[in-house]
Amino acid sequence: MDIKDIQNLIKFVSKAEVSEVKYKTKDFEITIKTPLAGSEAVYAQPAVYHTAPQSVAAPAPVATPAAAPAEKAEAASDDSKYVTIKSPMIGTFYRKPSPDKDVFVNVGDEVSAGKVVCVIEAMKLFNQIESEISGKIVKILVDDATPVEYDQPLFLVDPS
Repeated sequence: MDIKDIQNLIKFVSKAEVSEVKYKTKDFEITIKTPLAGSEAVYAQPAVYHTAPQSVAAPAPVATPAAAPAEKAEAASDDSKYVTIKSPMIGTFYRKPSPDKDVFVNVGDEVSAGKVVCVIEAMKLFNQIESEISGKIVKILVDDATPVEYDQPLFLVDPS
């Protein structure tokens, strides 16, 4: 877990309005306490267990065709008319309420403000994410059952 992950976890805990969260893995442990109802703030004291460094393979350089930047520029200008539904927290993105149920929304579906479009699981809590706008789902930007970051784009919606 790097410093950015810890900062995102702290943001999540403060927005979730809980007083204490403990996160523990095989070689890392952190406790985050937040003030509730005017109580005194207590700062996290992480306990880090050192492990042997792991070697990371350097990514191989990839040749890109010259036409790719032009295509990306066209796609970016085309996407500017759409509104993005972003993740309000870090966690795992799910398109279905449970494995045996249907997905909340597909590309082409109409959504209205307040309609549940996905769930994000964070620390064994499944949080329903609702659309803040009405429109048609144009693109789903995240694969099912993958981790998402705070403020990461999830859906593109055409509000027209």
